[in-house]
Formats: sequence, structure tokens, C-alpha cells
Amino acid sequence: MHTIPLWFLVLSLFLPRLSLFIGWLDHWWLVIAQPWLTVLWLILPRVLVLILIHEHQGFSTWFWIHLVVALMVWGGSTSKAQQRRTARNVGT
Repeated sequence: MHTIPLWFLVLSLFLPRLSLFIGWLDHWWLVIAQPWLTVLWLILPRVLVLILIHEHQGFSTWFWIHLVVALMVWGGSTSKAQQRRTARNVGT
């Protein structure tokens, strides 16, 4: 079983797509061989990070930290979109 490098765990909290790409360039355990993994990398990289952490470490502390950050990011982006939509409708 491979271990996940600490730099990946920390960097993927802030820049998940970049950390996945660097891991792929570095030729460590991250091999995107299936088409759905490439789609996840493009659309939902945080989900792919969660899958990789769960695959290698199970429900570890890092998994829960990443899950909380993912929920905060998704919740924040939803409220920002709602604010923009409301502001746009009020302005017209």
C-alpha cells in the first residue's frame, strides 16, 4: 500500500487540481487510467482527492479535513452564485 505524501495532502486543501496534476507529473501512485477519473479531475477535483485519500488511508483525519473543506467551498460557491443572481435581478 502506498502512502500519500504530506505535500499532496496540504496542497490539495487549497489547490486540488494543481496537486493532482503535480502528482501525475511526478509519476507517483496517482495514475489516471480510467476516463471517469479524468472527468473528475476536470470537473470535481475535490471529489477525486477524497476518493484517493479514502482508497489509501480510509476514513482518516485527513479525509475528514478534506471533506469539511470541500463542503465549505461548495457551500460558499452556492451562496456567492445566489448573491450574484439576486443582484442581477434587482438591477434590472
